[in-house]
Amino acid sequence: MTGRVAGKRVLITGAARGMGRSHAVRLAEEGADVILVDICAPIPELEYPLASEEDLAETARLVEKHERHAVTKVVDVRDAAALGAAVDEAVAELGGLDGAVANAGVLTVGTWDETTAEQWRTVVDVNLIGTWNTCAAALPHLVDRGGSLVNISSSAGLKGTPLHLPYTASKHGVVGLSRALANELAAQNVRVNTVHPTGVETGMRPASLQSLLAEERPDLVPIFLNALPALMAEPVDISNAVLFLISDESRYVTGLEFKVDAGVTLR
Repeated sequence: MTGRVAGKRVLITGAARGMGRSHAVRLAEEGADVILVDICAPIPELEYPLASEEDLAETARLVEKHERHAVTKVVDVRDAAALGAAVDEAVAELGGLDGAVANAGVLTVGTWDETTAEQWRTVVDVNLIGTWNTCAAALPHLVDRGGSLVNISSSAGLKGTPLHLPYTASKHGVVGLSRALANELAAQNVRVNTVHPTGVETGMRPASLQSLLAEERPDLVPIFLNALPALMAEPVDISNAVLFLISDESRYVTGLEFKVDAGVTLR
């Protein structure tokens, strides 16, 4: 086998579409086999649709076009027991695990006084607890042989991005979790890093954010503008960072906040 991650086995959550699909395909292009996890069901607190089982199957098909193996699991990352069992089964099928990408995430929109307790719970449970559950499911397979955890945060995990407070808080939480794990797991040669995208066209794009900025809070628009002349990044831009962090090219990289943000955090 050839490729920058040839022979590696990698868990990816939120893999049915968007960045998760892109990560899976990019890693497969470079020789990895993948475990693809997605909820494939709606979540009531969200104003946009989530991916389907057909989407997850399409990701697997795209991986297999590169002659790599894909194991699919329909699991909610909020369910630690189910996620752990699914990962154990998939790892047994692949014969091991070398890394994990905690990519699953959700976004709600609203001013501070309009954001509900239910929105807070959903976003924190998926984005922060779900990231921890992913790490916890992967780590029993990594601590004896080393590996790489890549936790997808956001530019909102590094700056005070308004109008989606639960999202911003949860993505900051992912950074704290990852820094602590990087220290705790260094002795086991497990590396833990975060990736921080600017806006990416993935389907996670609530229409209410645009109307809120245009009609109620135009003063906040500059906070969302990239420094580089690009409205949004493409999923593959983020996947290239993930590829580097999963690969042995980054063997001495841990505790990094890897920005792929077109300079939005400079503003």
